[in-house]
Amino acid sequence: PKKDLGMMAMSYGNVYVARVAMGANDAQTVRAIMEAEAYDGPSLVIAYSHCIAHGINMAKGLDQQRLAVESGYWPLWRYDPRLELEEKNPLQLDSKAPRIPLKDYAYNENRFRMLNQTNPAAAEALLKEAQEFVWKRWRHYEELAKAEG
Repeated sequence: PKKDLGMMAMSYGNVYVARVAMGANDAQTVRAIMEAEAYDGPSLVIAYSHCIAHGINMAKGLDQQRLAVESGYWPLWRYDPRLELEEKNPLQLDSKAPRIPLKDYAYNENRFRMLNQTNPAAAEALLKEAQEFVWKRWRHYEELAKAEG
């Protein structure tokens, strides 16, 4: 499992935190940036950024961002501590539950595809573990977002 910088920042309770991907939801990205700028305190906006080193056609970068979100690899959310003052949950999930297999996103990128080409058995095992992690993390975010404010 990867470290979750956003979750770490949320744990302070006084940091505005958002996870965004322009290619998946441009309105959510703009809203998060505006909220972060307006927040009177520390703000952290974590953005998915496709990269030429990922081995994708850069013209398809926004599509790859959408796939990252739809697979659950990159869930979109905003954590706004000001909502607690209104007795609302500060965590707002802005993407839906994963609806495509992780491999539909991952195997578009060299960093994931290369292992599948050189050691398919290991790649399959790691992909299965990663898919389970994606669902476990999503369920955790859902529970946090459902909690009373």
